[in-house]
Amino acid sequence: MQQFTDEELMQIIAYGESDRVEFKQSLSGDASEKIREAICAFANDLPNYEKPGFVFIGVRDDKTIIGLSDADQVIEQLSHMKSDGHILPLPSMTVEKQALEDKEVVVVRVEPADSPPVRCKGVIRIRTGSRRDIATAQDERILTEKRRYKDIPFDIQPIPTSGLSDLNLVHFEHEYLVQAVDPDILAVNERTLEERLAATKMIASADELSATVVGILVLGKNPQDFLPGAYVQFLRIDGNELTDEILDNEAIRSAIPDQIRRLDDKLRAHNRIAVDITSGPLEKRTALYPIEAVQQITRNAIMHRTYEVTNAPVHVYWYNNRIEVLSPGGAYGAITAENFGQPDLVDYRNPNLAEAMRILGYVQRFGVGITIARRLLREAGHPEPEFEILDNFVRATIKLAEK
Repeated sequence: MQQFTDEELMQIIAYGESDRVEFKQSLSGDASEKIREAICAFANDLPNYEKPGFVFIGVRDDKTIIGLSDADQVIEQLSHMKSDGHILPLPSMTVEKQALEDKEVVVVRVEPADSPPVRCKGVIRIRTGSRRDIATAQDERILTEKRRYKDIPFDIQPIPTSGLSDLNLVHFEHEYLVQAVDPDILAVNERTLEERLAATKMIASADELSATVVGILVLGKNPQDFLPGAYVQFLRIDGNELTDEILDNEAIRSAIPDQIRRLDDKLRAHNRIAVDITSGPLEKRTALYPIEAVQQITRNAIMHRTYEVTNAPVHVYWYNNRIEVLSPGGAYGAITAENFGQPDLVDYRNPNLAEAMRILGYVQRFGVGITIARRLLREAGHPEPEFEILDNFVRATIKLAEK
């Protein structure tokens, strides 16, 4: 990534606002929402500059640098925009403090997305000169076509042997689309079904109707016909060893939303409630595990696993003294064994699957799932969950609370 000197940043400011530059004096009023929209538009890069866009906070519209007295606070607030789930897929951006004309200015730098279109709260934003606009149907088509000329992530690569008949289009129209796209955009209804599928990355393009990997995972009628390892193997073992008696065994197949729902049913069914009627005047009911903590870890395993060049499923093995969750594929990108699980530190092997899971409500905010699981387990008296990070898998172990 090219580094810009103070002199180069001053030159960018001198040109004024444009389809690559926006100024804001502060974060007061609706400035935060407008900055989100600008980040989305710069990530879409409709003119195809293949260059970053910039938001300068602490600069007036007339290019006067006024600076900020709370730059550190502004940086913290803006940094959360990357992973709060309002901009999908997650933008590639940096937020830095710069001293320009001896005043502190915050600079947001946004790189063009590899897999547009990018949405802000369900709306595809673009730049028309210095204005933020909403993409038309033709703009969406152009952005979708751009994906075919980039080194796109595996999860939106097309599966040549698939087609529309392999997708659950009723689920797409009545469940996924209404959550993915702003209602005002849907009301206009200018787009064909193929254009809507392409804009949400479920097919390659409106002209190439092959389903993408994420399309098959999220909407596929039989995803394992194309991705044999894309399922969850659940075992409930009556003991503490894999060789002990198996009480429940199911290979949970179908599309990921159904996998998650079925797995949640399994987790709840085996999460026995202990009833205490002796320690006080009121009956106390306690589950073996805080169910939300287990859900956070199992959903992370489904989201972050590798679906490429493997037939291995996600394993969820429930023993008498622990639950083990094994996810194919090791740490990815900026995530290492050393920094794994740190709050707000995110990188995605499957960014578009992460986007889909966020849209469907299975992820509330990116980068905090493990932190939430740790807190819930600690509050319920469980030991710290253990994570084993190797090259080809990640194992999470959740231990039973000590009595």
